[in-house]
Amino acid sequence: MSNKKKKATESEVVMTELVLPNDTNTLDNMMGGRLLHLMDIASAIAAQRHSNRIVVTASVDNVSFNAPIALGNVVTLKAKVTRSFNSSMEVYIKVTAEDIPAKKKIVSNSAFYTFVAVDQGGKPIDVPELIPETESEVELYEGALRRRQLRLVLAGRMKPQDATEVKALFMES
Repeated sequence: MSNKKKKATESEVVMTELVLPNDTNTLDNMMGGRLLHLMDIASAIAAQRHSNRIVVTASVDNVSFNAPIALGNVVTLKAKVTRSFNSSMEVYIKVTAEDIPAKKKIVSNSAFYTFVAVDQGGKPIDVPELIPETESEVELYEGALRRRQLRLVLAGRMKPQDATEVKALFMES
């Protein structure tokens, strides 16, 4: 990991889009693929801000579509790095949909993305350490190691018995 340290707030991204007819399905709701595209972009920008490098998407965790986003809604995507490892970074993204005339705002979904910083040749490169400051940043930071271990186990890149943080969730103290 790079010797440089960065605050979580330095990576924050807020992206806003208006849902137009070309973004919708036959029910006049935003297409899931279009939303995933926007989420990937906003999350990648957060990871780039943190690492100051080219980043590639390594994984996306459990995206659930909790509520449809209607034609004409304003979609706001808020993303920021929650923790960095050697060359990878976890990014949390939260999506809200706003019906401005009705004065209604809902949380549509959220997800964790993982990005890897790479050099010009596509090889992984070290990223700065993340320094959480607020209570919510600390909570996300502390949970990131468990989420990372779970991702690695599910991808077959870590043995379940080596996932100490995940095992600790199931062990009595």
